[in-house]
Amino acid sequence: MTGGHQTLALLLFSGFVAVTLGITTWVSRRRQGSAEEFYAGGRLFSPMENGFAIAGDYMSAASFLGVTGLIALYGYDGLLYVVGFLVAWLVVLFLVAELVRNCGRFTLADVVAARMRERPVRIAAGTSSVAVSVMYLVAQMVGAGSLVALLLGRTSGAAQSWTVIGVGALMVVYVTLGGMRATTWIQIVKAVLLLSGTVVLTVLVLLRFHGDFDRLLVTAAERSGEGKAFLAPGLKYGGSWTARLDFISLGLALVLGTAGLPHILSRFYTVPTARAARRSTVWSIGLIGGFYLMTIVLGFGAAAVVRPEVLRGSNAAGNTAMPLLALDLGGGTGSTGGTVLFAVVAAVAFATILAVVAGITLASSASVAHDLYASLRRGRGKARSEVAVARFAAVGIGVVAIALGLLARDLNVAFLVGLAFAVAASANLPVLLYSLFWRHFTTRGAVWSVYGGLLPALGLVLLSPVVSGSPGSLFPGVDFQYFPLQNPGIVSIPLGFLAGWLGTVTSDEVADEAKYAETEVRSLTGAGAV
Repeated sequence: MTGGHQTLALLLFSGFVAVTLGITTWVSRRRQGSAEEFYAGGRLFSPMENGFAIAGDYMSAASFLGVTGLIALYGYDGLLYVVGFLVAWLVVLFLVAELVRNCGRFTLADVVAARMRERPVRIAAGTSSVAVSVMYLVAQMVGAGSLVALLLGRTSGAAQSWTVIGVGALMVVYVTLGGMRATTWIQIVKAVLLLSGTVVLTVLVLLRFHGDFDRLLVTAAERSGEGKAFLAPGLKYGGSWTARLDFISLGLALVLGTAGLPHILSRFYTVPTARAARRSTVWSIGLIGGFYLMTIVLGFGAAAVVRPEVLRGSNAAGNTAMPLLALDLGGGTGSTGGTVLFAVVAAVAFATILAVVAGITLASSASVAHDLYASLRRGRGKARSEVAVARFAAVGIGVVAIALGLLARDLNVAFLVGLAFAVAASANLPVLLYSLFWRHFTTRGAVWSVYGGLLPALGLVLLSPVVSGSPGSLFPGVDFQYFPLQNPGIVSIPLGFLAGWLGTVTSDEVADEAKYAETEVRSLTGAGAV
């Protein structure tokens, strides 16, 4: 891109950052001292506002950049992410949304601790929530690095590194100054921009092929270099039994992981009632479903228009497929139309990343302050306020996410998010479902369930091809690969459920029937909900 076109792109890009910082500054003038205001925005958002915010929180860099890239590179097999990300919301709608809103205040641990001894349960659930959040943040950082480096015309490691650091700094500012209220409005603005940009690109792709979707698929297959195999299962996950098991593992993680994501669960506390939580979930399903249907067109469009070899040349993991498609649809490199469309898409993608990292950082800092810190400090004299600790925690989590984002910058962002979903499904979902639906569940069962899913999931990732033993690993020069699958979900998710059952049946503790009855009535009716 020429210097003038880069200037135009950067102006659009900087404009969104200025708007979001303006929102944060405006909100920060309001009183943010109470935990309810900082964590839940005062529970004042309407179902439609919260639905847009949930959609903005969920449609991350993995969706906008990673999924499109995977479809463009692997065709049919890339569609697994679309199906998994969308079907997961049925689990959220039917099993989680209303019940979590009725039983908790700010975090996952609130739901579990209602029936159990608080300290061990809060420490376990808080630790798990932070681990999931940090893994999810790493994916957003990687997406930001790929995107802005491309926008600046510099694909060097240094350009990506400075971008990751800049995004980390911005997310800390958003959370520490604005809390949930600012984060929610940033997510709403981002959702509107993202959906608008996706609609425009989808229309342009279909116009390029005169509305003939069949012609689009045929052209994508021809230009992929794989022929008909591009439109059939098995290009990425069908080469061996190991690849097929990886396919199943990833599907389980995507479908079950959403209901255990801390930043999604925390969004149900920003509305006044459980009915509003359910309605906001319906809003989000409609928005997210429409978006993922459009990513199918855009993924195959990128393969047909840009070609996979060009995509791999720009970014081996396919993370830049969407902006490169926009550049081509607008008229190509050097054209004003191409540069404007490229810049708009890049700015929207960056908005996506900033909004999502703000939501994840807020959820994880809430877990540190509300669960870990409050539990460890209880009974030890005067302590700092939770909100102050949450602000400090946001800084620390930002530093960790930046460091890991620098390390993983060459991996596909949708793939990285798949790992975070696997950990959430392994550690958070079992304890949540057991707490809501199993009368005899005990404190030991809750703690074992969390750690019994969390530790195997993290351990198997460390021993997988993701970390070592292959050219695309984090550490390609060493080999301590003992687990053949890239996603641990098929092993770690059953282990989380098994550990919860085993901890309960071997415990001497007798489950409190009265507390279970109270939790059941509260979860189903909302009686006594905060």
